[in-house]
Parts: sequence; structure tokens; C-alpha cells
Amino acid sequence: MLIQIDDIQLLALSIIVLFAGMFLTRGVGFLRDNYIPPAVTGGLLFSCSTWAAYSWFDVQFEFDMRIRDLLLLMFFSTVGLSAKVGNLISGGKALSMMVVLAGVFLVLQNTIGVGIAMAYDAQPGLGLMVGSISLAGGHGTAAAWGLEAEAAGLESAMELGLLFATFGLISGGLMGGPIARRLIEGNNLAPKEQVLEVEEPLKGAPLNRKLLIDDDPLFPVLRVLLVLSVCVSVGAGVNILLSGYGVLLPGFLTAMFVAIALTNVLDSIRRPLDMHMVGLFGEVCLNVFLAMSMMSMHLWVLLVGFEKVAVILGLQIGLMYVYANYVVFRFTGRDYDAAVMTAGFTGLGLGATPIALANMDAVTHRYGNSVKAFIVIPIIGAFFIDILNAGVINFFLTLLEGFNPG
Repeated sequence: MLIQIDDIQLLALSIIVLFAGMFLTRGVGFLRDNYIPPAVTGGLLFSCSTWAAYSWFDVQFEFDMRIRDLLLLMFFSTVGLSAKVGNLISGGKALSMMVVLAGVFLVLQNTIGVGIAMAYDAQPGLGLMVGSISLAGGHGTAAAWGLEAEAAGLESAMELGLLFATFGLISGGLMGGPIARRLIEGNNLAPKEQVLEVEEPLKGAPLNRKLLIDDDPLFPVLRVLLVLSVCVSVGAGVNILLSGYGVLLPGFLTAMFVAIALTNVLDSIRRPLDMHMVGLFGEVCLNVFLAMSMMSMHLWVLLVGFEKVAVILGLQIGLMYVYANYVVFRFTGRDYDAAVMTAGFTGLGLGATPIALANMDAVTHRYGNSVKAFIVIPIIGAFFIDILNAGVINFFLTLLEGFNPG
């Protein structure tokens, strides 16, 4: 039996799932001490419930994900609204270094995948499906390359890729927090102090502050909501305009760029946004988005061929742990921002951008904000990782005989 859940019902369910995740995270020491995102905890619990319903009663759920896509656009808009010109300039070096580190990691991921495939006398192309195609690439990349691989004669390539993408999503969400905790507490790191500028009253401002609309408690909420709506709608228009010139960008990336421009314009005219309110909107959007994503996973698919992939998955997780702790953290500055970016890189390299952001959100919620991390990692995940991955995949394809998806 198929049960269809519409977008409003999904929103209500996802909030309940978040409450459950918060309750579990606060009550279970391991989850609390390692900053596992509540959306991951609650989402996995819900996925286990749908698995039981499917296994015992042949009941399957189908979700309308339109509202989830809107939440992603709004979240990335809040990221852009937090990006001041000075912060972007300071993050330039870290962004360049992270691009290099991501490229090297993709090569290592595929080296392990292809090496294990050859060791088991399997077709080398399958090694790419259990490497950067599915892990760093995620479900979309796994599905796209899986179709090409199956057309070239690799049976069950898409199924294998989607399996690893799902495992990577879970692994990335569970690893980021513990790694960041080890780095932060082991090195006694703390966020840099952020000086908040208090503006003087404008000349000629009315003495009776009660008459100002700014004093209405709804004003900062409505103002941020209005700005987010503008970022999403203008970002969509920019995307349509660019597509006419053959430039294809993810919708959330253009929304973030519009937000970056808008927040700096508002600062220049001395009408800055309430950044605390922006942060609250962003945290809500991210957690509800991630809860919806985790809820919709079909965990029973993971049972297919689990024994065959466990060794490869273990090696890929081990690679991520070593690379994150001893390469990413060291080469991005060995400071608090580097620790938060390392947590994000863990989610990005094994799962997807939302997992990376959820990892960083959980860590910064405990220790303090990192503007640099929330600028660098989303840009890497939204733009550079796909370009790097495509180049690395094609490089490996030229080295492999018998697998050329065209």
C-alpha cells in the first residue's frame, strides 16, 4: 500500500521528527557529547519506522518535496545575508586551499574504489561508483553516472551507486561532530571575538522612539522574511537569465549571491539586518530541510549486498577520518574556523552539502559561530565539488580499459 504525504503534512511531520531528534540528542550521552544533528537522529528514527512499516505491513510512503526545496533556497539566502565583504575577503585563502584539498581527496577516494574493485577481480569502473561518484557526488551524480555505466555494460551500477550515496549520507552526518569535538577540545580552540558595531542615532531622528515602526516586535521578523523572499525570487530570475546564456547554476547558489549583494548594500546605507533573527531563520530552514531528507530515505535498500560493500565503505570512512584530521585541519589554519570547516568537509566528502552544513550548525551551536566556514563550505559544495569531481572521474576513465560511458 502506498501512502502519499503532501507538502503541508510533510512539514508537520518533519517538525515532530525534529522534536524527537532533540529529545534523543539531549537524553543520549553519545549523541549529545558528539553533537550529532537532531535532524539526523530524528530522521533516521523515522526512516527506521518506515522500514518496519514496509517490511511488516507492505506500507510505503511517498513524500511531496516541494516545500523542502524552498527551505533549501531560504537557508542559503541566510548564509549569503551573513556574508560581509570583509569576511569574504578573509575567507579567500581558505577557499583556495579547500578547493585544492577537495581535488586531492576525490583522487584518493577513487583510488581506493578502483583498487578494491581490481583486488576482487570486479570491473574497475565499479570502483568509481563506490568512490567519488556516489560519496562526494551524492545521489544525483550516482544516478546520472549509473545510467551511463549500465549503458556501457556495468550491471547494477546505479543500484550500487545509490547504495553508497545513502551510506555516505548517514556516515557523514555521524562523523562530523565527533571529529570537530576532538579538534576543538584537544587544541583548546575558540571562535574569534566578533565586534558588534552599535550605530549612533541618525541626526534628526524623532525623540519619541515609540513612534518608530522599528520598535514593533514583529518588524525584525517581517523584515528578514521579506528579504529572504526577495533573495529567493530574484535569485530565480537571475538563474533564468543566466540559463539563456548557457550558464547553469544551482538555484540556491544564485539566491546566496543575491543575498550577499543585498546584505552589503543594506550595511552601506546603515540599515543592517538583525543577524540574530537571520540566524534563527537559517537554523530552522536547515534543520527542517535535513529532517525531510533523512525521513524520505528507504533504508531497506541498504540491505541489498551489504556484506559486499562493508569493506569498501569502511576504507572510505577511514580515509575521510585520516584526511579530515591530519590534512584538512592542518592546511586550513589549525584554528577554530579550520575545525568547523573540517566538520563540514566530512559531511561534504561522504554525503552532501546539507549534511556538511548540519555538521557545522551542530558544532557552532555549541561552541560559537564561524562565518568563514559557512561561506567556504557552501561555495565548495555548490560549485567547485561538482566541477572537480567531473574532472577527476573523466581522468580515471581515461586510465581504465573496458569502461567508457561516452
